[in-house]
Amino acid sequence: MRHFGHIAPEVRKRLFHQEPCAFTADSPARLLSAALGATLYSPATRPRLADDIVKQAGNGVVSMVLCLEDSIDDADVTAGEENLVRQFADLAARPGAEPPLLFIRVRTPEQIPDLVRRLGPAGRLLSGFVLPKFTEERGIPFLEALAAAESAGGRRLFAMPVLESPELLYRESRVETLEGISRAVDKYRDRVLALRLGVTDFCSSYGLRRAPDMTAYDVQIVASVIADVVNMLGRADGTGFTVTGPVWEYFRASERMFKPQLRQSPFLQVQAAELRERLIAHAMDGLLREISLDQANGLLGKTCIHPSHVLPVHALSVVSHEEFSDAQDILRPERGGGGVLRSAYTNKMNEVKPHRAWAERTLLRAEAFGVAHEDVGFVELLAAGIPG
Repeated sequence: MRHFGHIAPEVRKRLFHQEPCAFTADSPARLLSAALGATLYSPATRPRLADDIVKQAGNGVVSMVLCLEDSIDDADVTAGEENLVRQFADLAARPGAEPPLLFIRVRTPEQIPDLVRRLGPAGRLLSGFVLPKFTEERGIPFLEALAAAESAGGRRLFAMPVLESPELLYRESRVETLEGISRAVDKYRDRVLALRLGVTDFCSSYGLRRAPDMTAYDVQIVASVIADVVNMLGRADGTGFTVTGPVWEYFRASERMFKPQLRQSPFLQVQAAELRERLIAHAMDGLLREISLDQANGLLGKTCIHPSHVLPVHALSVVSHEEFSDAQDILRPERGGGGVLRSAYTNKMNEVKPHRAWAERTLLRAEAFGVAHEDVGFVELLAAGIPG
């Protein structure tokens, strides 16, 4: 799989200075954590789940979570488990099927080894589990169960803990909770692919819900948690983890709305300003602003609950030619001693030592999402990526 792999090779060639790399479920964890992109959630009870997975893979989705937790009724858990076993078997039997990275969101630690056993040979399609309401006390049993299931099955399995508990939100318990989470995930570092933020649960603790014209960063109590999570768990000194952006709750069938006007040509007759006005008119501007703020605050990737969110996340994750140029300049071997240099675009200062960690992260993102040509921006990527 690869990002933008669903569009024609000749179109990718026109869009990208450096194309996104190909990767598999067996690729290094460092690359996979950066390449998760828009992780699309789906209830595990969907009767045609295997068809849905194949369809979304064909539309550019590279990671999905099949949810047995909050997205389904308590009474439907057993049926959801049974459906997952059937749908994985169906998917595994399809010749040539290339599903995204697949994760199951469970409710209890006991579900992990049980599901791995019941999936049988079809478990080769499973990349890991999403662990809800993660704290040190609740999370360790999940991680122990995952390690045991991995050992029994003989296949690598990743964990993606969800940070969403009230203890993490409340000021009086936040630091202690974060320290506990840090101990737990550090102990199982090789198995933790990314940390996910459960902002909807944060808001529910105070009866809040952000409007479609507001981002998570406009809700100050939520923004403060994000900042502290990144501060303690997202450091670039080798101790941190990939932290993914929160879910965006609002959607419309945007790809259908924009398809006729965006398909006027591969690189648009519609001007960028006009397209942005249309995006704003159709309630997409909040999502675009939140993705940009996610990246500015150290988050990479995003939880998504609707397919229309996937392409904007991926298009805004592509590294610009200017970013790529700066990162390469900063990391040149001859710059190892530090110093300051003018950017090749002659519009900024690149200070080698302070900007090194940024440059390294940028080149990793470039490997996963590619580098746009100098004259290609978000609008062109969005237009080209809309499924035909």
